[in-house]
Amino acid sequence: MVTQYLRSHVSYSRKRSFLTIMSGLIIGFCLGQIISYVTISESIKSISIPVDKNSQNDIKQLAPSINTFPEIIHDHPYDNSTVADQLKKEVRLLCWVMTNPTNHKEKARHVKRTWGKRCNILLFMSSAQDDELPTVKLDVGEGRENLWRKVKEAFKYVYKHHYNDADWFYKADDDTYAIIENLRLMLYPYNPMTPVHFGYKFKPFVKQGYMSGGSGYVLSKEALRRFVVEGIPNPKKCLPGTVVNEDIEIGRCMENLNVTAGDSRDWNGRGRMFPFIPEHHLITKVDMSWWYWQYQFYKTDEGLDCCSDNAIAFHYVSPKMMYVMDYLIYHLKPYGIVREPHRLPAKLKVGEFLPPPIQEIVNSNEDSMDDDDKLIKTTTIKSTPTEPDSREVDSKEVDSLTAKLHKPVNKKKESKSAKAIKAKTKKN
Repeated sequence: MVTQYLRSHVSYSRKRSFLTIMSGLIIGFCLGQIISYVTISESIKSISIPVDKNSQNDIKQLAPSINTFPEIIHDHPYDNSTVADQLKKEVRLLCWVMTNPTNHKEKARHVKRTWGKRCNILLFMSSAQDDELPTVKLDVGEGRENLWRKVKEAFKYVYKHHYNDADWFYKADDDTYAIIENLRLMLYPYNPMTPVHFGYKFKPFVKQGYMSGGSGYVLSKEALRRFVVEGIPNPKKCLPGTVVNEDIEIGRCMENLNVTAGDSRDWNGRGRMFPFIPEHHLITKVDMSWWYWQYQFYKTDEGLDCCSDNAIAFHYVSPKMMYVMDYLIYHLKPYGIVREPHRLPAKLKVGEFLPPPIQEIVNSNEDSMDDDDKLIKTTTIKSTPTEPDSREVDSKEVDSLTAKLHKPVNKKKESKSAKAIKAKTKKN
């Protein structure tokens, strides 16, 4: 009996010891987790950055200057660029960018690093040499008053040195952003020996319309030849000397040389070349008293229906925004969505043009028959407000343009022409 009692007591003691040890381990583990959590939480709090009204300025100070921004190579070796490569061979495009010594590092170098590298030939026209770009040094003074002369000298240089190296010749500003593949798509059906030029077409001053200088304009091979050989030497065809509004003057010159002002809209009637940044066209309100809406050569729409899926060019694009647009267009891709390229249109003969696009009401809430923009007609403008696309503007002026484009329409202050258009439309 004694032996049995001792055995049971020993067994009971062992079990109790085991339970005590296990309980201690569990309690110790839990205490360790609690202490660790408190320590980590305190550590996190100690390094957190308080958010205050100056935080945005702090972030801006951390961002590198655009002028020290390194050139980044970000290729996609597995992308299928067969069609784009074919277009680059068949639609040879020379791009020349109007710039000046002050803007070589501030703007022009960023054009070269983004959209400019996709041209077959890229030139920068300036009054000073810069091997980084490189530049073509023209014997022309800088400043707004010399724009028309600068354009003439630039096209003369291009004709003399590169006439046989390209089929189309695109002039742009150093704050223009262009999607070159889409420009080639628009030009593809046309024969380069057809006298034609394309851009964002405005109505006044020139009967057939003229192309806004900001988003750029592109001349066919024959248009370039006529301009340099027949136009510039003849003061009856092209204005001698120099003026501020180079885009208006080249429009007049093209008309005098029987060079057609082409239609750059897509097959749905949406625009492809624009005088402002995308935001100004996509998110805006129509104030028909402002000159921009009265200058329209074609009816246009606001919101998403303003712009083609194959848009080509925008103006007043800052260097930083050029990198953003490059990323969004060429690198960011929604997974699982693959767009098949449209079948290329048939080639046209010399002198032939595509038919006008068919404008249809889009089945979306972005478009409606009673939109104010549907009331805009291609009437001759009696007043001649200053047209801002033939000159460079600073950031304050761009902000002013933004305010005007986004300004709510005040119906009480509508222009007489706008009221007359509305009245006429209601009768119809």
